[in-house]
Amino acid sequence: MSKKAFGIDIGGSGIKGAPVDLSTGELAADRVRIPTPQPSTPEAVADTVAELIGSFDVGTDMPVGVTFPAVIQAGVAQTAANVDKSWIGTDVDALLTERTGHDVFVVNDADAAGIAEMKYGAGRGTSGVVQVITLGTGVGSATFVDGTLVPNTELGHLLLHGDSAERYMASSIKEEQDLDWETWAGRLQEYFSHLEFLFSPTRIIIGGGVSKKHKHFLPLLNLKTEIVPAKLRNEAGIVGAAVLAHREEKTLLKAEKKAEKSAEKKERAKREAAK
Repeated sequence: MSKKAFGIDIGGSGIKGAPVDLSTGELAADRVRIPTPQPSTPEAVADTVAELIGSFDVGTDMPVGVTFPAVIQAGVAQTAANVDKSWIGTDVDALLTERTGHDVFVVNDADAAGIAEMKYGAGRGTSGVVQVITLGTGVGSATFVDGTLVPNTELGHLLLHGDSAERYMASSIKEEQDLDWETWAGRLQEYFSHLEFLFSPTRIIIGGGVSKKHKHFLPLLNLKTEIVPAKLRNEAGIVGAAVLAHREEKTLLKAEKKAEKSAEKKERAKREAAK
């Protein structure tokens, strides 16, 4: 089993990827970024993903994980955030596997970032309920219970002031409305107080580009829950996707070995019965 896996992070403006050293959680080579095609249709994005993988020497035995900005169920996109709406209902897993020639495992982008933080970053070793909240164009979320992911939680869409919370307190809103840190922190306080009331988390981890400036706003929040900045930041999606791909490959191999052993056992029983 390889100690490396390949991670790809599909976003609305760029598609980036690199091999990941799973023993450290670090990129094993400089990442490559290709602009997301416009319109970002399934066929166009699949071609770009294949081009990105082709820029590396990725062996056929190396698992490939891909993040996607959507609710993902059994590899199928149920929504489409910041990509073409034609993705809805598309089997992303099957499409990218066919187009790239690699076994591809697809995961929601916020969930992937959370997986990376839980294994290598600010959530490592933390039990109870941990929530990784990514503040960016929108608000992504990943929820874990004793280290196990609860997929597709989409907590950026909790209602706040009669609308999705992200339209009130995403970091993009801070920029659009030119809010100072104190005013924006007040909005974050409303959101995180609501989150705290609903889930009683052990720790909240803040990701996204703005997490680099956490000293400007985290100290202004008054919560019972420990709230800390993420550690992996822009590489979290790539790393998390690679971790997922490695886990899924191991699960499939175990299932295949179990099936082989079961078949061998049945065959032995048939031979014994024939004697």
